[in-house]
Amino acid sequence: MERDFRIEIKCPSLEEMGKEFVEIWHAAEHGEVPEKPVERVCFENLKILVQTLTPKRIQVLTVLHEEGPSAIRALAKKLRRDYKNVHQDIQILERIGLVEETENGLVAAPFKKIVAEIQLAA
Repeated sequence: MERDFRIEIKCPSLEEMGKEFVEIWHAAEHGEVPEKPVERVCFENLKILVQTLTPKRIQVLTVLHEEGPSAIRALAKKLRRDYKNVHQDIQILERIGLVEETENGLVAAPFKKIVAEIQLAA
């Protein structure tokens, strides 16, 4: 299944998230299956987003997407970066859901598209 990932700033309120949950729940009760699961992470502000998704971490995502799952050591070698730093980047990317470990212990960026949405006003 094709998967997309959403990055948002100014996350939905609990009321909005609850409404979305209820809509999906009711659809499921009627046998409807969502086209794609909603996979996302919300950041409090742009500064935190930029501190988290650094250019080097975006490069890690790009290489994993283009070349497929990889061992962290092989990825570090491919990127010409220190293993410890790449490992730290992978841990952060895993925590926010952008990188996953495969069944055979490799890391992968499983998303076809990452969409960032920045709401400038309430």
